[in-house]
Amino acid sequence: MILDKCILLMVLGSKFISKTWLPSKIRKLHQAIVTFKQYMIEVYEEEKQSIARGEPGSGNLMTSLIHASVGQTILTNRSGQSPSHHQGGLIESEIYGNLFVFNFAGHDTKAHTLAFAVVILASQPLVQDWISEELRHVLGDQQSEFWDYSTIYPKLKQYLAVLLETVRLNTPVPIAKSTGKEPRTLVVGDKSIIIPANILVIPSHVAIHTHPRHWGSDCLEWRPSRRIDSTQPTTASAVKGTIDNEVITTPHKGSFIAWSEGIRNCPGKNFSQVEFVATLACLFRDWRVDPVPESFEDMGMTRKRVMRMVEEDTGQVLLLQLLYP
Repeated sequence: MILDKCILLMVLGSKFISKTWLPSKIRKLHQAIVTFKQYMIEVYEEEKQSIARGEPGSGNLMTSLIHASVGQTILTNRSGQSPSHHQGGLIESEIYGNLFVFNFAGHDTKAHTLAFAVVILASQPLVQDWISEELRHVLGDQQSEFWDYSTIYPKLKQYLAVLLETVRLNTPVPIAKSTGKEPRTLVVGDKSIIIPANILVIPSHVAIHTHPRHWGSDCLEWRPSRRIDSTQPTTASAVKGTIDNEVITTPHKGSFIAWSEGIRNCPGKNFSQVEFVATLACLFRDWRVDPVPESFEDMGMTRKRVMRMVEEDTGQVLLLQLLYP
């Protein structure tokens, strides 16, 4: 509820929505905020006490933030400065703020992208066969609890290609950039355009991600294989054309900005990619996804209906999402 109503929350503020005379929906939002904050306080105190006892903690994001903050505070104390003087360490309210940002930026974006991917895959049985073949090749009979990030994730290139193609056509978050305090020069072809200072620039993801110059004549088609190049062996003994040969292609600079681009791109990019690939691999290791036909449909008609739903029943609520998945 908090994430769904975050725009309203930012406009009205947490103090204002605590007013008892407001509508019941607003009061429920306030109660959700109170409950969530109380939960974070409890988790924070538990993790802090565990760390103080020398225990590793639960190993979640809260643990990492507290470890970083406590470690910085210890270093500050050893330098002879006041414990309240944090040099890079996070105070309690900053930890809560970071947790909210991680939830806001990392939860719904991946959830909506997974929804798009699974629904589209349901209409694409050949792509499901394609990624299943890679998974069998990489994992064999190995159980998921023994999967190792450093050895497994780099090999699941087709699963990453599914993600890249999904966010190319269904980018969840529009990216806004500011020119800052000084004018900026934008070079377009052989022209230079001066953008004044303090101007907000929002590029069109749809136009960039579907430009035929970079994505070909089938730029509107969802085709993950476009992100795979199998012509360059990755090992000396690799046989040309095998799964081991495949590499993820790098798009032309500026033609793919799902996580923004450059040195200030999304800090959660790698985490989101790993989480998506791991989730999809666990799902499609033992299962397939098929749409449920209506009484008058054959499977071909059903798959076409699913793709029409993706194209027509998609909208920008807070993020780009399937309206009726």
